[in-house]
Amino acid sequence: MFATDKYLELLKQYPPRPIHNEEDLEMMQEVINRLLDKPQLTVEEREYLNVLGSLIYEYEENQEPIPDIYGLELLKFILEERNLQKQDLLSIFESKSTLDDILDGQQELTPIYIQKLANFLNISPDLFLPS
Repeated sequence: MFATDKYLELLKQYPPRPIHNEEDLEMMQEVINRLLDKPQLTVEEREYLNVLGSLIYEYEENQEPIPDIYGLELLKFILEERNLQKQDLLSIFESKSTLDDILDGQQELTPIYIQKLANFLNISPDLFLPS
């Protein structure tokens, strides 16, 4: 049976409200995680989680979608994000000209290069492939 006083206590601890930024999202996720760590939830806690989950869903639906990048576009993005230079990748490719051709889009990344890049960058090779 639903106990209104218990539900109101949950609302007082962390009043649900629309999420406006990543900080709000993280705070709400912390509340959710604390509840989910409990061995068993009450009816009131499940209802409260439902409200919080709906607010998170609404926030995420209104966010800019993350573009699906892969291949050369991903490689260039990672180079920029990690402040890597072309010369940092020379050990992966047979020559500077091969590296230049790949970065210029004149030569495709082969499965061998993808594996070597993934190892070097410590990421999954699947990230270089279209999803």
